[in-house]
Amino acid sequence: MQILMIEDNKSVSDMMGMFFKKEKWKVTFAYDGVKALEIFKADPQQWDIVLLDLNLPGKDGMEVAAELRRTSRTVPLIMLTARDSESDQVLGLEMGADEYITKPFSPITLIARIKALHRRVLMNKHNSNAEQQAGKFDVRTAHLKISTATREVYLDGKLISDLTPKEFDLLKTLAQKPMQVFSREQLLQMVWDYEYYGDERTVDAHIKKLRQKLEAVGSQVVQTVWGVGYKFDDSKIDEG
Repeated sequence: MQILMIEDNKSVSDMMGMFFKKEKWKVTFAYDGVKALEIFKADPQQWDIVLLDLNLPGKDGMEVAAELRRTSRTVPLIMLTARDSESDQVLGLEMGADEYITKPFSPITLIARIKALHRRVLMNKHNSNAEQQAGKFDVRTAHLKISTATREVYLDGKLISDLTPKEFDLLKTLAQKPMQVFSREQLLQMVWDYEYYGDERTVDAHIKKLRQKLEAVGSQVVQTVWGVGYKFDDSKIDEG
C-alpha cells in the first residue's frame, strides 16, 4: 500500500513508520496541512490510504479533509485526533472521513483498521467490476435501488447524492436484508470489517449523516430499534 500520513507530531510519525515498514507499506509523511495538500494533489490516484491528524499547523485538519474530498471522493481517509466529542466526530465524518480514531491509539489497532478499510475498498472494486459487466442494480427494494458499479443510490427514482464510501456501504448492508435488525457490533464487523472495540458512536454518527441525506430526497428508510440497533424498512412509504 501507498500511505500518506499527515501528522505534525514527528514522534508519532516515526513510531508508525516502523510499523508500516514491518508491513512493507510505502509511506510519505507531511507535517503541516498546506504541504500535505501539495503532496496529495500532485498525484491523487497513487494513494491507497490517507491518515489525517486534525490539529495541524498551516491549515486545520478539517479544512484539509474538505479539500481532499473535493479532489478525490473515493480515497480512503482515516482521521486521527485527540478530539473525542461526538460533535467533532460527526463533523469529521461530514467532511468525508471513513474512519475516526482518537488519540492515544494503539499502533496495532491502527494497522488493523487500515487493513480492514483497504480490504473493503478492494472488495468494492471487485463487486463494482462484476456489476459493471452485469449492467444492473445489485440491490432492489420496493423504493430503493443501489448500484455498486456506479456507487449510485435511488430512492423512489431520486438520486441520493454525496454519499461517502462508508455511508454507501452502510445503506447497502442494511438494504440487502430489509426488516432485519443489525446491532452496532454487527455493523462494525460487516461495514468496517473489524471486531468491536467499544466505539459504537462510529456507527451512530454515520447513521445520523446517512439519515440526513435520505430525508433530503424522500422518506426515512433507516429505522432505529431501541436497545438493539438499526434496520432498513421502506414498507411504510406507501402508507404515508
